[in-house]
Amino acid sequence: MTITAINKEATKEPRASRVTFAKGIGFKKELNKRVDRYFTTNRISPRDNFEMYLKTLTIAAWMFGSWAFIVFAPVAIFLKVLGCISLGMAIGACGMSVGHDANHGGYSKNSKINYAIGLCYDFIGLSSYLWKFRHNFLHHTYTNITNHDVEIHGDGLVRMSPDMEYKWFHKYQHLFIWFVYLVIPFYWSYSDVSIILGKRKYFDYTVPMPKPLEMGYLLGLKALGLGFFIGLPIALGHSPFAVIAGYAIAYMTYGLVICVVFMLAHVLEPAEFVELNPNSLHVEDEWAILQVKTTVDFAPKNTFLNWYIGGLNYQTIHHLFPHICHIHYPQIAGIVEEVCGEFGIKYNVYPTFTGAIAANYNWLKKMSKAPSVN
Repeated sequence: MTITAINKEATKEPRASRVTFAKGIGFKKELNKRVDRYFTTNRISPRDNFEMYLKTLTIAAWMFGSWAFIVFAPVAIFLKVLGCISLGMAIGACGMSVGHDANHGGYSKNSKINYAIGLCYDFIGLSSYLWKFRHNFLHHTYTNITNHDVEIHGDGLVRMSPDMEYKWFHKYQHLFIWFVYLVIPFYWSYSDVSIILGKRKYFDYTVPMPKPLEMGYLLGLKALGLGFFIGLPIALGHSPFAVIAGYAIAYMTYGLVICVVFMLAHVLEPAEFVELNPNSLHVEDEWAILQVKTTVDFAPKNTFLNWYIGGLNYQTIHHLFPHICHIHYPQIAGIVEEVCGEFGIKYNVYPTFTGAIAANYNWLKKMSKAPSVN
C-alpha cells in the first residue's frame, strides 16, 4: 500500500468544512513519492514491524514489572518511591510509544489491532475515543490555529499563543507551569468523562456521542485501571495512604514527561501560530506546509529519547506521516529535510533536548507579558 493510500485510508475523522487550506503546490505529493520509494527500495513495511512488537512487549514488561516491584518487593521506602517514578515513566512510554501509534493507525495495517492496542489509553486513564477527536482531528488538522487546535488552548490556564486572551495570572505561567504538568493526568481523567457525559464540545466542534460499546470501554477500562493501580494494592494489604501516595508519584511523573514532550514540539520559537480571518477562515498554506511551519523537531541524535518518546522528537515527521510507525521517523527525516530545502520551506530542528527546553521556557515567558495596546 502506498503512503498516499495509507493517508487516505486513515483519514476518517470528521472534518469541518469551514476552514480551508491553500491549493497544494506539490510539496506533499513529492514527499509521498519519495517516502514510498524509501519503503519500496528497502522492502520494509510502514506498519506491522517486529521492532515495534518487541518494543511493546518491553514497555509492557517495564510497566507491570515496576508495579510488581512496588507491591511485592520487601525493600526500603525510598526504593519503592523510585519504583513509582519508574512506573510513571513506563506509563508515559506506553502512551507515547505504543498507544499513540495505535490510535493514529500507525501500529498495524489491521484496524482491529490498532483499536485494541489503542485501548491501553483508557487503561492508563485517558479516553482513546475522545483523544482521537481532540488530537487526531483537531490538533493534527488545525495545528497551532487559535480556536481550532484545542491542544494549544490549555483551558485558558496557560497562554501559549499570542492570539490568546491575556489574564493576570499568565504573568507567572513560566514558573507555575511545572506544577501544572504534575496534575494534568488527574485532570484529564476527570475531564474526559465530563466532556463525554456533559458539554461534548471543543470550541465550536461537537464531539460525536460514543456508541454503547465505546462508552463501555471508556468507563470500564478507566475503572479497571484504577482498580489495578489503587484497588488491588490495597486489597493485598497496603495502606490506602501509601497506595494513593505511590499512585500520585507515578502519575505526576507521567504528567511531567508527556507535557514537556508536547510543549517542545509546538510551543516555542520558531513554530508559527495562526489566527484565521473570522470571515474567510482560510489558511494561506497547503496543509502539509502548515505542519512544517507549526512544528519543531528536537534532539534527533538522542538515542534514549528516540526510543523512549516514540519518535515524538521527530514531530514534523509525525505530523506529515502520522499513520507510519514511529520507528521509521529517523530515516524519513532526511527525506523531509531534503524536500523542504527544494521547496524553500524551513525545517525546524533543535539539536539538543536542553536547547528545546530553554526555547519553550523563553516562549512561555514571552507570552507571560501583557500584549501592548495599540
